[in-house]
Formats: sequence, structure tokens, C-alpha cells
Amino acid sequence: MLEVTGLSAWYGAAQALFDVSLTVGPGELVVLQGLNGAGKSTLLQSVIGLGPHTRGNVRYQQQEMAAWPPHRRAMAGLGFVPEDRRLFAELTALENLLVAARGPVAAPSLPAQAQLEKIFAMFPPLKGLLKRRAGEMSGGEQQMLSIARTLMTAPTMLLLDEPCEGIAPVLVEAIRDALLTLKAQGMPMLIAEQNALLADHADRVITLVAGQISTP
Repeated sequence: MLEVTGLSAWYGAAQALFDVSLTVGPGELVVLQGLNGAGKSTLLQSVIGLGPHTRGNVRYQQQEMAAWPPHRRAMAGLGFVPEDRRLFAELTALENLLVAARGPVAAPSLPAQAQLEKIFAMFPPLKGLLKRRAGEMSGGEQQMLSIARTLMTAPTMLLLDEPCEGIAPVLVEAIRDALLTLKAQGMPMLIAEQNALLADHADRVITLVAGQISTP
């Protein structure tokens, strides 16, 4: 589904990725590991088209998208959950979800309502937080909301940047279980995550060192 070939990335004159190549097949969970600054976030941002200047090829479902803007990549099916979550802090959890679904906030459409029910099944705590503003939620609650909001766009593949970073252990397990449920449903995922709870269930683990893939 996703094929990255010879991807290099720069922030100004500083090169952050060096000729990175990887694939994610249908239904695969691929985990990116590496120390802080190794290039994990840069790689995900480069795939979705955010951030650094890049050179190389990014193909998704047989479409070359290296020259596409981020919104076009998202419309092609790539869903991105950034490390900083980027929620609308003043909106409620429900409003954040419905904005992502591009539906009217006051009255969810039938497809949006069906998607909401699927999300509540994966993240039961969210159902009791719908009226709470995103800025008033805990870090773990915000992370669940960030993943749920991306799912409201009906992606066909997920890119997640450190979804379990700095979160209480009980919520880490809830997020892990939700992601494994998505994997069981056939959702391919590329996840930057140090937590072994996800790596232990991955089809492949890729380690980045100083912007390059480390080979054993």
C-alpha cells in the first residue's frame, strides 16, 4: 500500500533523513523506533507532506504523491495523528470529532453517527467526555480524541507519531488495545513509538539511527 523509496529530508541546510526506503503492506503494523532526534517524526511528516523539504518517492495505493500537498494525501486515505495532537482546545470533544467528519456540528449525519459508534466501541471513555472541552482533558484523553478525530475522516491507513508518549499506563493499554483492534480489522499502520507494547505486536520493527534505517 505505502512505498517510500530513497526519501531524504532537510530543515534548511540540515539534513534529517538520508535515503530512507520502507514499505507498509495491506493490514500491516510497522513500528518505527529510535532515539529522540533519530528522524521518526520527520519521516512521518514527510510521508504526509508536512514540514521539511524532501527528495524521493512516496507512493500510496499505486499513486505517486511526493508532489502532492498534505490535504490531497489525506483525501487519498492517509490519516495522520501528530505527536502534539493539534486539537481545537476551545471545542468540545464531540465538536472536534464532527469537524473532522465535515458534518454539521449540531446534528451528525448518519455516516458520522455510525463512525462515532465505532469509535465509542474502541474508546469507551470518550463517550462520557463529549461535552468537555479538549483543552480541559488529560493527556491520555486528548490522545484518544486525537486518534478518534483522525478516524472520523475514514482513512485507509494510519500514521501515528508517539501515540503512547507521556500517558498514564492504564490509558496506554486502552490506546494499544484500540490500535490492535484496528489492525485486526485490516487497518495498515505506520507508528513511531518506543513503547514495547506495540512493537511486540508489530509485523515489522524499523529502527532509525541519525536519519537512516539501521540494518542488523
